[in-house]
Amino acid sequence: CSDTNFFVQLYISIIIYIMSFSYPQSYYHKKISHNMTKSTNWVKIVEKILSFDKKMRFVAIIDLKGNITEGIMKEGKTSLESQRHQEHFCAQVALRRKMRKEFDKSLGAVNYVHIERKNVTQIVVYTRFKTIFVTIEPNLPISRKLQIIKKIKQLAAKL
Repeated sequence: CSDTNFFVQLYISIIIYIMSFSYPQSYYHKKISHNMTKSTNWVKIVEKILSFDKKMRFVAIIDLKGNITEGIMKEGKTSLESQRHQEHFCAQVALRRKMRKEFDKSLGAVNYVHIERKNVTQIVVYTRFKTIFVTIEPNLPISRKLQIIKKIKQLAAKL
């Protein structure tokens, strides 16, 4: 089992490494996110999502390559990860999105991803060109978390 985990991590690292050479960052922004950034105020969207509940911790908008377009930690909260780990995690969120897409034809598109961890709840919602990544305090009732997911999806549908 540990050998399998090693090879999975190695595979993910290689894919992330290869993805970093696909296009220069400036080209990518001009071709994909430039038009969206020009007309979309990502800071306001992130702040709106953070306002959904006082137990919200962090919200990030991630592009298709895993770069953080905008990210805000809620005032009074401290990050559970270093900035380097957070950036690496966001790159893996983009990679997982690509990997999940392989199953869209047979299983249908992903509605959202909800992960319960001991110290934090993680939620991922996909838009056409961006991924919304949210962390919430884990002690929030599941019914409330589902309400937050619904609000995020409603907001994401407009992007």
